[in-house]
Amino acid sequence: MLRVVEDHLRSTQVSRVIYGAIIGLALVVALEHDPPRPGVMVGTLLATAFAVGLAELYSEIVGTEVRTRRRVPREHVGEIALDVGGVAFGIGFPAVFFLISVPGAIEVETAFTLAKWSGLGLIGLYGFSAARLAGAALLAAFAQAAAVALIGAFLIALKALIH
Repeated sequence: MLRVVEDHLRSTQVSRVIYGAIIGLALVVALEHDPPRPGVMVGTLLATAFAVGLAELYSEIVGTEVRTRRRVPREHVGEIALDVGGVAFGIGFPAVFFLISVPGAIEVETAFTLAKWSGLGLIGLYGFSAARLAGAALLAAFAQAAAVALIGAFLIALKALIH
């Protein structure tokens, strides 16, 4: 398992998962004020993950073709698709909490809370990992994790002020 995590942290998917997590967090925060049913929330998150994933795939392929002045080889499309999967995962991950709330195992409000804070936790964990892997001391890594998690916290606070 440690090898899988190490491989992931060395991949280009890290930035994509963070990007997706921020989009997912923004969507959760935006819909929290007038929450839809849990099943609708699952569908919304997964549909958004799919749509943004397709947009990312298309833009990466077109961008690569414009930059290289060549068609993208089929095997490279697979590599791009793996990276795009990171974005879709980051966006769609909070759907797990709403899926649990569909049969009533947890309240919808709890699902929103878990979705928000797990998104912040994920962003912070990546910030911590990045700092440690770059050679930062433990305290500096915690500081970096807190700083990057503030992006999500700012989003949550801004949304709370608006409503």
